[in-house]
Amino acid sequence: MKLDLSPAAPPAPLRPLTDRSAWHLRANAPVVAWLVATVVVAVGHRWIPASPWLLVHLLLLGAVTNAICVWSQHFTDALLRRRITPASRRWQVARLVLLNGAVAATVAGMVTATWVVTLVGAVGVGVAVAAHGTALWLQSRQALAARFAICVGFYVAAAWLLPFGAGLGATLARGLDEGWHTRVVLAHAGFNLLGFVGLTVMGTLMTLWPTMLRTKMADDAPRAARTTLALMLVGLAGGVAAVLAASPPVAAVGLATYLAGIGVSVRPMVTAARRRPPATFATWSAACALAWLVGSLATLVGVLALSGTWETAAARVGIVTVPLVAGFAAQVLLGALTYLVPVVLGGGPAAVRSTTAVLERGAVLRVVLFDGALALFVLPAPSLVHVLASLIALGALVAFLPLLVGALRVHRRARRTPFVPPTAEDVAAAHALGQDLRARSGDARQGPPVEAVTGPRRKGLAVAALSVLLLVAAGGVALDPAALGTGTGASPTEAGASGAVVPTGRTTTVEVEARDMRFFPATIEVPAGDTLVLVVTNTDSTVHDLVLDTGATSGRLAPGTTETFEVGVVGRTVDGWCSIVGHRQMGMVLTIEPVGGSVGGTSLADGGAEPDGAGAGSDSEAGHDGMAGMDHGPGGGDDASGAPSAATDLDFMATPGDDFTAHPAELAPASAETVHRVRLAVSELVTEVAPGVTQTLWTFGGTAPGPTLRGKVGDRFEITLVNDGTIGHSIDFHAGALAPDRPMRTIAPGEELTYTFTATMSGVWMYHCSTMPMSAHIANGMFGAVVIDPPDLPAVDREYLLVQSEYYLGQQGGEVDMDRLATGDPDVVAFNGYANQYDAAPLPARVGERVRVWVLAAGPNRGTAFHVVGGQFDTVFSEGAYRLRPGNAEAGGSQVLGLAVAQGGFVELAFPEAGRYPFVTHAMIDAERGAHGFFAVTG
Repeated sequence: MKLDLSPAAPPAPLRPLTDRSAWHLRANAPVVAWLVATVVVAVGHRWIPASPWLLVHLLLLGAVTNAICVWSQHFTDALLRRRITPASRRWQVARLVLLNGAVAATVAGMVTATWVVTLVGAVGVGVAVAAHGTALWLQSRQALAARFAICVGFYVAAAWLLPFGAGLGATLARGLDEGWHTRVVLAHAGFNLLGFVGLTVMGTLMTLWPTMLRTKMADDAPRAARTTLALMLVGLAGGVAAVLAASPPVAAVGLATYLAGIGVSVRPMVTAARRRPPATFATWSAACALAWLVGSLATLVGVLALSGTWETAAARVGIVTVPLVAGFAAQVLLGALTYLVPVVLGGGPAAVRSTTAVLERGAVLRVVLFDGALALFVLPAPSLVHVLASLIALGALVAFLPLLVGALRVHRRARRTPFVPPTAEDVAAAHALGQDLRARSGDARQGPPVEAVTGPRRKGLAVAALSVLLLVAAGGVALDPAALGTGTGASPTEAGASGAVVPTGRTTTVEVEARDMRFFPATIEVPAGDTLVLVVTNTDSTVHDLVLDTGATSGRLAPGTTETFEVGVVGRTVDGWCSIVGHRQMGMVLTIEPVGGSVGGTSLADGGAEPDGAGAGSDSEAGHDGMAGMDHGPGGGDDASGAPSAATDLDFMATPGDDFTAHPAELAPASAETVHRVRLAVSELVTEVAPGVTQTLWTFGGTAPGPTLRGKVGDRFEITLVNDGTIGHSIDFHAGALAPDRPMRTIAPGEELTYTFTATMSGVWMYHCSTMPMSAHIANGMFGAVVIDPPDLPAVDREYLLVQSEYYLGQQGGEVDMDRLATGDPDVVAFNGYANQYDAAPLPARVGERVRVWVLAAGPNRGTAFHVVGGQFDTVFSEGAYRLRPGNAEAGGSQVLGLAVAQGGFVELAFPEAGRYPFVTHAMIDAERGAHGFFAVTG
């Protein structure tokens, strides 16, 4: 075999990019960079401070603002037939550099809570975008009259509105009281999202939409655009003014005017779509984005119109945040880029078609998955369904980035292929067949055809996407069956409501309202023999359900939802209750009584006895006495299985397993930060609370106690509560003084709430869930500590935090036993959530070191008498004041830090010699139930 050592043939020369193509590659690089940053934060949002703010602003302020500044200039140049000069390009580059530096400063300032940096960034963003708008205005004044010059008017107005939004954003970063915070947030969003983004998108779609559809533009499109611009500006001005100075219904009028302006331009767009329906990813994305915009604004108009106060509106407007940011802004950005990138890169028909084909891959799958998942996310559903839907939507959006990389590679290869013009014979043959030569799929020189979202294959992809969404919904419900009321007890056929009554054939329908931990009406009288249908509406702020002793149930009802279900023929007394833990004990019970008629020859109206086998759950069996539902009858929500309490498996002499890790008791010093932003996610976790004993705890941040917060007097705390549980929860910070109405309200599964307070007084303060019954939520793990240092707190060698709490054990892996909780007699008392854990993992110290121990009695029912065996306290700080300090005139010391429930303080001591020093609560029965540990002191 002969080895050929001759040099390889050189590759085909790469045709140079045009100036326009090279410019757009560089100018759009920041757009892609900000999109990548958005994806990184979305994936790691649980561990990133201020992640909701970051997600919104990396996308809108970073990616979308850059894209608007680049592409609005591009469209202005095209519409005005403007010649681009090197000088104008240099000024555009300067504006983009300033913009991206300012965005980076804004993000850095918010993440580090450095308001001066945030202010500098906001000013820079405002200056860059205002300069951009001014440049467009000057260019439009200097150009000849153009038919579509009105589009430039949209861009100019949008750019001049953004500085106002940036100023309000800087004001929000500085901090406002609760009364103004929501209103300024809405005004900020109005200027930025509806003004800057909304106006730009509507001005662009007027010309871009028919271009993407490859159809002609409506003759009246310019006139419609002028009307649209006027209505949107008037509506936006009126809405923002009303937000800052009037009531929600007045703001609704302004927003409705803005929406009407959009409707004027939508009409010619719909006409164009009828002539040539959307058939690509770009066109479907733009159409869906516009639908999300219109739907979100219509919803917001309704919310504002029905809200009498801004406090009421604030609790509702959050439902449109995700649809506007993801459904509208993100989707329209990716749809527009999918169409525009191949066009501006150019390179001839082959390169354009090849690049477009790559960006259009999986079009149907991506569009259906994203918009379907987003619909699942915004509709009432179990929390797990929301989590899975958000992951699918994120994946569908992220797919654009690798496709963009692939498209650029394909474009580069296409530019390497020499272009061979078609021969006269090719043209004649194509014309004879009625074909467009450019659409020939078999011509490698022309590139593959653009895949349209039509045909059997596309329908198959749509069905596949819908199947994935159905699996997500079904899987989420299967993992949380209580969300739909399944698994709550016997089926109606096992314990029916009819007894032996003769059916009348009539139907009685009764409306039931769940609110304030009660059902209204609590007693329902039904003609014996009638079929009863219940229409249950939850008007409360937390999740409820209605379960009957027959097994029939409404399923879980989110706030504001209604469910209708059939009880069946009623011939006996039927008991009902809410199965959410603790709600039954709070009095959320209902009784259905048959009246009139006869059963087995005995008149119910005459007070005759019910027949044998009338069914479990009657008053005679349940023994209700004022607090109905204290028994654990069939279908009971607290422990319907009849399984024994996990307390039977308690062994306080047992040691944890080899994989046990104690809850960290070490307390880090307060940081230098003055603004603390924390994201607390509520989760439901099966957790070991003693060796061999597990409970399903409701937790803040995945632990009980929840994460410890520490700061100084004057520090500001911004806490975002995320309810990833299956029932309603809330949070109450004792460390802040403010009206509890809004920040401490209960939020439903899937919702978020931001709680802002300023620490004005020192101490170790409790935080906890305040949703009723509060005792159940605290006993089931929803508590934690906020440590606010007293001024001039001296440094010590070691600091520890011990939070004492109680468990009232349900079955293994179950939730709190409400009957046991009502006695106030706990099964377990623990420091930091686990019985005797610091026996197995003692807290270290050294002889002579100064040790400070912060203690909080979280309860819910029992305080503490904290004591270190063999130690003496020379410093005692309790409930905001020093009770004892070294060098006192009495030469006194302290043996116990006594705290009632929800009180806190600290003690200090030094250990005189090496050894193991037990620490306990000196309420000895509680020490013997697990409130015990050791200091391991070495020389």
